[in-house]
Amino acid sequence: MPIGREYISRRWESCKTEPSAFWMRHLAAVLDVPLAVLESEVNRRLFLSTFAATTVAPGVASDLLAEGFSARLSGAGPTVEAWDSMLTEYGADYMTLGAAEIQKRLAIDLAVIQQQCDTPRMWAHASRLMTLFAKTFPGSDGSKAVSWYRMAAESADRSGDISTRVWVRGRAAIALGYEGASLPIAHMFADQALALDDKPSLGRLNAIYGKAHVAALTGDFDTARALDTQGRRVFDHAGSGDDEASDYAVPYWRLGVFRSLLAARLGDEATAVEAQDEARRLLPATMPRFATHLELHRGLMLVRTGDREGGVAYARAALDALPPEKHSLTLRMLMDEISS
Repeated sequence: MPIGREYISRRWESCKTEPSAFWMRHLAAVLDVPLAVLESEVNRRLFLSTFAATTVAPGVASDLLAEGFSARLSGAGPTVEAWDSMLTEYGADYMTLGAAEIQKRLAIDLAVIQQQCDTPRMWAHASRLMTLFAKTFPGSDGSKAVSWYRMAAESADRSGDISTRVWVRGRAAIALGYEGASLPIAHMFADQALALDDKPSLGRLNAIYGKAHVAALTGDFDTARALDTQGRRVFDHAGSGDDEASDYAVPYWRLGVFRSLLAARLGDEATAVEAQDEARRLLPATMPRFATHLELHRGLMLVRTGDREGGVAYARAALDALPPEKHSLTLRMLMDEISS
């Protein structure tokens, strides 16, 4: 008897019944997870209560998908062209949706694409999805975010596409460097990206600013400023148009966000204010989360110049003004940095 989404929802999701040993074996096979994992390490009721919505429970998605990603299961799936469109959609949605919502959708698509990684192009698509999935975990949680960034880099290498290999590593570097988390790993990814290709690209641009933030946070201010200068030169050749609203793009306003936080961390008040004002002028009104980033940078700048109480209050008011569903992990980590 076929088991469909409706049956799973009415029976397993509601916990009216539990799958028999027969179906548990099939679930384990589909996910390429040892049966013992579903029966012991994972709370089975938690797994079943969210299976229909996310394929695997969000709380265990990282562990289960990491174990199963090498599986090459047979069956139909989206075409390469369909994955192209889905990646474009994810890039846009990342800019406006919360991490939790993105994570649930990605869990589904990662479970699907792991069955289709038989060509270099599919490995390239998978690596970009994994990079976004990593971003849905705090960078300070090395067991999750960093492990997914590592796997994304390995998948990019399998694609053989140099631009993908550089972009994945550069995106990991700027994500961790901007968050101020796992700095040695951010530095490693940045150096790898820069060594792979010296041509101007968005991946190289991300890597440069990831490395600049690491330098600023570790007290190497001269290197951070030199990298900022280098990054602006790369942007002149590889920057995106200001009408591109995607995680895969770096328009001028997003460069301003990178530079605004970097200058605040360096204590360069004039540079920080200039970058904030320019970014705010070009920032689309549909992206209030990034406007809040700029406000938090001002709060950090106040703290750096000695007004700790005023800076924390300014940043807290800005964060509170943003609807909670628009909050991101990165904003919360910035708030922690300002408070501490």
